[in-house]
Amino acid sequence: MSKGIIIYRSKYGAAKKYAGWMMEKTGFDLAEMKMADPGEVGQYDVILLFGGIYASGISGLSFLKKHINQWKDKKIAVFCVGASPWDETAFQAVKKHNMKGSLEKIPVFYGRGAWDQKAMTFVDRTLCNMLQKSVAKKDPSQWEPWMEALMCARGKSCDWTDPAYLTPLLEYLEA
Repeated sequence: MSKGIIIYRSKYGAAKKYAGWMMEKTGFDLAEMKMADPGEVGQYDVILLFGGIYASGISGLSFLKKHINQWKDKKIAVFCVGASPWDETAFQAVKKHNMKGSLEKIPVFYGRGAWDQKAMTFVDRTLCNMLQKSVAKKDPSQWEPWMEALMCARGKSCDWTDPAYLTPLLEYLEA
């Protein structure tokens, strides 16, 4: 396998957990985004970005956007982490929303993360509570998969992380 680096941005720990598992599986170096030097990152053949999904945005993607022109000859992939179960329609919407312009051809992979409202910041917890109240007003038979997951996790601490979610990314790297 080529020389690679995994850069992660993790607000509550799930993206960091996946990045750590990826490091174990590949032997790639690991760097927290705020510590990653773009010039040093450019010395690697493979660059993997791991980040959580918050309000449809992939955390840390701005770092990739800012430096993508320096890394045009690199194999780059993004692994995003969300609390919702896999849903192709929702995943495609996240890709369409985030992977525009120079990022359009970069492959994106998904892993289910974790949920713990008690560990959230006041703002995140408040926004989640508001969203849960809004969803609760709808007919449960009309809920989308993410809505059902949101309501099932209400008041609980859940960890859905699983290294098996890394399999498609590992297969991409081996191709």
